[in-house]
Amino acid sequence: MSWQKEVDEIHHRRRLAEACGGPAAVEKHQAQGKLTVRQRIAGLVDQGTFREVGKLAGRATYKEGVLVDFEPAPYVMGLGKIDGRPVAVGGEDYTIRAGTGFGSDRRKGGQGGFVEDLAFEYRIPLVNLVDGTGGTVNTVKRKGYAVVPGYGQDGFERSVQLLGVVPVVSAVMGTVAGGPAGRALLAHWTVMVRGTSQIFAAGPPVVERAFGSKLHKEDLGGAKVAADTAGTIDNVAADEHDCLAQIRRFLSFMPQNVWEMAPTVKTGDPADRCEDGLLSIIPRNERQAYDMRKLIDMIVDCGSAFEIQAGFGRAAITTLARMDGYPVGIIANNPKFGGIIDAKAARKQTHFIELCDSFNIPLILIADVPGLLVGVESESDAILRFGLQARYMLGQVSVPVFSLLVRKCFGVAGGNVIDRAGLNFKIAWPSASWGSLPVEGGVKAAYRKEIAAAADPARREAELEAELRALSSPFRTAEAFAVEDLIDPRETRPYLCQFIEALQGRLKTQLGPRARFGVRP
Repeated sequence: MSWQKEVDEIHHRRRLAEACGGPAAVEKHQAQGKLTVRQRIAGLVDQGTFREVGKLAGRATYKEGVLVDFEPAPYVMGLGKIDGRPVAVGGEDYTIRAGTGFGSDRRKGGQGGFVEDLAFEYRIPLVNLVDGTGGTVNTVKRKGYAVVPGYGQDGFERSVQLLGVVPVVSAVMGTVAGGPAGRALLAHWTVMVRGTSQIFAAGPPVVERAFGSKLHKEDLGGAKVAADTAGTIDNVAADEHDCLAQIRRFLSFMPQNVWEMAPTVKTGDPADRCEDGLLSIIPRNERQAYDMRKLIDMIVDCGSAFEIQAGFGRAAITTLARMDGYPVGIIANNPKFGGIIDAKAARKQTHFIELCDSFNIPLILIADVPGLLVGVESESDAILRFGLQARYMLGQVSVPVFSLLVRKCFGVAGGNVIDRAGLNFKIAWPSASWGSLPVEGGVKAAYRKEIAAAADPARREAELEAELRALSSPFRTAEAFAVEDLIDPRETRPYLCQFIEALQGRLKTQLGPRARFGVRP
């Protein structure tokens, strides 16, 4: 006897689920430049690899024991592969009741649920495609009583656990508020789509009620606010296809979990490549800016740089890249913004250091930093607190760190590029200078009385500057082995590639979750 009738019913219900919220709802959704959650998943994972879990979950209506209507659960999730590696992926279906939950005892995802448990138990990356607005006041009417925030089976506990063991990515794909917004941020890397996605603690109606001001959702939580100004979201995509491509790119640098090595991908770029352009990229005029991103591109494997938080804290550049195929994290000062570290740039550095250390990715710190940003506004932004957080986090890391000094390296911010907790490996170019303060300005402060007492104060100041500048030559520091090597800038790539290859054995000995001690400043 066959079970064909029941199997036919399974396939019938699957087809109903694949219709999402129905043709009208899907058309309306796509008219806004958005993909359905099923299209998003199909565009993210390797073709044909998505195995959906819970496809038959939803609300069914029966008449005399026969199914007459079926509303799928507004969340789609399961197992897939990206570049041949398993991932857990899930997202709200906004075409069904704006992606709100359907009241089952066990959640598929969105607020905890099976997809997070899957990533945790299998030790595989999790991708959240977030497109929901969370709870509403209607819950009171439906339940008959008001619930305490965080009630129920699924809180943020699993989300927090995941951050210590597997890469977690959140893509904000629509208007996201409340609980889903909180869960979106419980990730190692976040991305949103410019113009079609927003994120905030509460939407415009709540803000209007509280403050009497009417705001468009884009002005309250669009990419300009969430990514460029606040740094709440890391990266911004031009459209949803770009968003999915960026997710794949980020995960290509990440291991499956903290017990595995990050993948090596040979790019065909010779490790011994030397770029003549590096010899002249640093201007002799120290006030003249240059393109730090171009400098980075000439050192790393061609086309491998993937920048994180490009629009936020722009005095610093944070990017994942490859050196002879091996993943590295690079933090560099941006001379086009003075290289001076403000509170936003410091926050950005700290987060990136923690990300790379968590997944056993070595760090290269490229220094051209005159110091921390000074002034009333900077002090009001707590520059010292955030500036020292970067130093604190660097003192906690387990991964090898390289300090590449290309121009200025002064003060507290300069100390934030030195690996005092590890090998303290400092590599310098002849264009570099360092110290507590730059000679210019520092002389005036240290020799104020002597300069004032001189017959010609301006001349005496110039003489002192010349004397100290000669003593501050990088060759003098190299002679004292106070900097480990002074190199031809063109040698930078082969020099670093050799040491990065050599340290791979070290990385294999320290796999696993990272312990964090103490309290950040």
